[in-house]
Amino acid sequence: MFENRIIFHVDVNAAYLSWEAVYRLRHLGAKEDLRSQAAGVAGDTAMRHGIILAKSIPAKKYGIRTGESILEAKRKCPSLILVQPHYQLYEKASKAFIEILKEFSPAVEQYSIDEAFMDMTGTQTLWHSPEAAAETVRKRIRDELGFTVNIGISSNKVLAKMASDFEKPDKVHTLFPGEIGTKLWPLPVSDLFFAGSKTVGKLESLGIYTIRELARTDPEILKSHLKKYGEILWAFANGIDTSPVEPEPEANKGYGNSLTLPFDVTDIRQARLALLGLSETLGARMKKDQVMAQVFTLSIKTWDFHCYSHQKKFSDPTDLTEEIYKRAVLLFRQIWKGEPIRHLGIRGSCLTRKDMPVQESLFQGEAYEKRRRAEMTVDRIRQRYGADAVKRAAFLDTPIDHMSGGISREKRTVLYKLPAERYDR
Repeated sequence: MFENRIIFHVDVNAAYLSWEAVYRLRHLGAKEDLRSQAAGVAGDTAMRHGIILAKSIPAKKYGIRTGESILEAKRKCPSLILVQPHYQLYEKASKAFIEILKEFSPAVEQYSIDEAFMDMTGTQTLWHSPEAAAETVRKRIRDELGFTVNIGISSNKVLAKMASDFEKPDKVHTLFPGEIGTKLWPLPVSDLFFAGSKTVGKLESLGIYTIRELARTDPEILKSHLKKYGEILWAFANGIDTSPVEPEPEANKGYGNSLTLPFDVTDIRQARLALLGLSETLGARMKKDQVMAQVFTLSIKTWDFHCYSHQKKFSDPTDLTEEIYKRAVLLFRQIWKGEPIRHLGIRGSCLTRKDMPVQESLFQGEAYEKRRRAEMTVDRIRQRYGADAVKRAAFLDTPIDHMSGGISREKRTVLYKLPAERYDR
């Protein structure tokens, strides 16, 4: 069944840099293409984001890597052109990119802002071959939107994603099960999807340096050293993956909010502040849309990019900031293992509209409604006079935003003129 699937993984080449370049060329009258220069997109040095977010091919030739600091990058290439990120622009470009993919398949799963899976099973009669379909998608995006993508083709998601990482940019690659031995296994184990630097170090300590060596290792040995994670990596190395392409759920099935912290959080007081900031914005959105959530999910990404989450269905739905916060803290205490935290997220689902009947006994009566009216008054003040018009005292003298989550407020503006943007520090 799964061997007969046709799955595409579509990945935008150097997304942030490409989107900046296209916007500047098409809308700001730029004469030079950032993609042809030693250039990169780098975050705010005053916050946690003073790192290279995307780089051009010429910048890559200097050894510049995504994720390294601005200081490290400038040491390698003092003339490196760096532009600040403009996330609202990227959201629009991403939306246009996904809309084109949905014209080719009803099953499109957006994996991140710049990549997506497509289930093309059943469309074979429309195209001469999967490669021909992929070429049509690739050219359509390039011609209409101005940026390029790599497309990986296989019978499952993991192999399709691995294929899209082969030679770049603007390429189509296949990696079907029969090609694993020649295309996948010779690669270093660090190239395998899901293999982080910490895991690679453990594998190399076991004498496993290539994906072939990992694929041929007894999975029980891997499990003894890496637990369940070892079994997953063994399956991926052997091209085994039965996960379906999951199209985006219908709008408003849940409300979520997340935050990349300005520093690695190591104590519960700091984590609680971050959760309170997330709860503020999440509660405000839910009250505005007149919905309450009964199921809450708390997600954590650690300093080494390991992710885990915990979900619980509570006895009654809520849209109150303080109630959301209490539930998030409860979930956090149940899941956190003490590692430094890089990213936190809260999601509310199992929604109930405010005008839908619920058991009266589930609420705290007049006291609950009084608290809700007070929070809505604060929300209206912030809408009228700005998010900082009302701030909890707990957030004074802390780098954590009291209205946390999503794209930081200072980054939601798209450039309307070309500045001389260089970080010469």
